[in-house]
Amino acid sequence: MSIEFNRWPETLSQRYRQRGYWLDLPLCDILKRHADNENIALICSSQQYTYRQLNQLVDNLAASLKCRGVKHGQTALVQLGNIAEFYITFFALLRLGVVPVNALFSHQRSELFAYAEQIKPSLLIADRSHSLFSDNVFIHELHTHYSSLTHLFLRGDNDSPIDLTTLINEQENTFIETPTPADEVAFFQLSGGSTGTPKLIPRTHNDYYYSIRASVDICHFNPQTRYLCALPAAHNYPMSSPGALGVFYAGGQVIMANDPSASSCFPLIEQYRINVAALVPPAVSLWLEAIALTEDKSPLDSLALLQVGGARLSESLARRIPSELGCQLQQVFGMAEGLVNYTRLDDDQQTIFTTQGRPMSDDDEVWISDSLGNPLPLGVAGLLMTRGPYTFRGYYQSPQYNNQLFDKNGFYCSGDLVIQTEKGYLKVVGREKDQINRGGEKIAAEEIENLLLRHPLVIHVALIAIPDSIMGEKSCAFVVTREEVKSSLLRLFLREQGIADYKLPDRFENMSSLPMTPVGKIDKQKLRHIAHSTLIHTAP
Repeated sequence: MSIEFNRWPETLSQRYRQRGYWLDLPLCDILKRHADNENIALICSSQQYTYRQLNQLVDNLAASLKCRGVKHGQTALVQLGNIAEFYITFFALLRLGVVPVNALFSHQRSELFAYAEQIKPSLLIADRSHSLFSDNVFIHELHTHYSSLTHLFLRGDNDSPIDLTTLINEQENTFIETPTPADEVAFFQLSGGSTGTPKLIPRTHNDYYYSIRASVDICHFNPQTRYLCALPAAHNYPMSSPGALGVFYAGGQVIMANDPSASSCFPLIEQYRINVAALVPPAVSLWLEAIALTEDKSPLDSLALLQVGGARLSESLARRIPSELGCQLQQVFGMAEGLVNYTRLDDDQQTIFTTQGRPMSDDDEVWISDSLGNPLPLGVAGLLMTRGPYTFRGYYQSPQYNNQLFDKNGFYCSGDLVIQTEKGYLKVVGREKDQINRGGEKIAAEEIENLLLRHPLVIHVALIAIPDSIMGEKSCAFVVTREEVKSSLLRLFLREQGIADYKLPDRFENMSSLPMTPVGKIDKQKLRHIAHSTLIHTAP
């Protein structure tokens, strides 16, 4: 059984194969190509895994799952943090032919239900250390809503029959792989889109593997690469740009960190002589602040390259990185839907400091559109339109939404407002749609507004982005209520709806009424003006 999804037209599929982008190899080839390698592949806390050991553990888990009735073609809901088991599980499911959604560890009840509703999972793999799975209440809820969910395995379940660690260490079962065609869906990535319901992105073996290989070539990853994975492992950026999967492909080392703070990362960089790290701009600010407070710069001596992506990096912050952190900067502007742009390692400093890079493939077709779909000249800000050998052709089971985002020629409108230079580099200037980029974490305004409207005292609400020097953007909720409600109670109410903490509005503003456009819609442009002229100059 294969997952139904929007495929590339045959003419483009042939072109991508002829040009060597699509190799018709499964993603699990990334590890299998190093099956006999005794070099260290992964370091997590005090544990180190060679490539040979990692491959064996992946096979152990795949065999254990298969022995317990997990079948090729099923779907899985997975929620694991920055731990070795994340990669072991991911590759085991690929080898088994099970299609997962990897929820972020920060995600809560609302997000997990949204993913389960779309994929109807047969398998759940999670961690007892997460608050949702510290007892069986949420598990019972999932079972009640989804009869398809027949298998459950939990990390940290004290050697019970469903303990994930037990399955990973089982060696009694022999695993015989059932290959999945490389033009089928390998897994679902998570969209950072601006709609209320999280959208799923079907990524095939062919398109994702190409994205990883091309990224490795551009970023010069090799067996000597020692990569710090400090951002959430399931994010597309630290997963494949080139990310951990790129490191595994190149035969290097991935070193896991719990979070991107300087206190977590600096000792790891010094201990393991890490030479590449990937951050979002707010973490860069914290690193710069931390290094300024110490006279000893030696913990970062080994760091050669710092990739920054996930949100737009300001030029002023970019210019500080080489001189203060002592490493080269590479800007990354990508999306889970496909297109990835990099500044090149041999670019001049002006390009690196002032642009977010250029597409990595010769067959990345990019043009800039006005609001009516007409092409704009170079140097003029407009909507980013793209298609290519690793850019998807539609969100999963979302035909109406896809009709709005793809033109008749299959070009995807990402919603990013960009300027394209004469050399093809992109400068990101904003977002067309109603989305808040809070330090690289994307927040859909509609989702939070819909949840707040469930409160019995809330009449109207509008969530907007407000500028922030550290996070890039924070969120402000303008609310009209029947009687005064403290912001702390509204935040508590949202937490009770089961959303991740980063989605909670940073501030609330009470209003007697919200401004409206002539057609009766909330005028967010006017609210942004109010925020810009008054709120951003006052404390929350």
